Amino acid sequence: METKVKDLTVAEFQSLISDTMRMTLKDLIEDVSALSSLEYLKSIEEARNDYREGRVKHLEELFDV
Repeated sequence: METKVKDLTVAEFQSLISDTMRMTLKDLIEDVSALSSLEYLKSIEEARNDYREGRVKHLEELFDV
C-alpha cells in the first residue's frame, strides 16, 4: 500500500521536508566546493580525455563478469 501525504502527521511531513532540504543543500554545497577546486576540474578533464581516447576499462573487465 502506498503512503500518501494525507496519511502523514504534520510533524512527519515537516521532518520529511526538512530532511529533504538538508540533503539537497548538503549536495549543493558539496558540488560548489568540488567545482571551485582547480585540481578537481583538471581531474574531470583528464577523465574525459581518457574516455575519448579509449583509455578505460569496462566493469566486466574489472570484475570478470
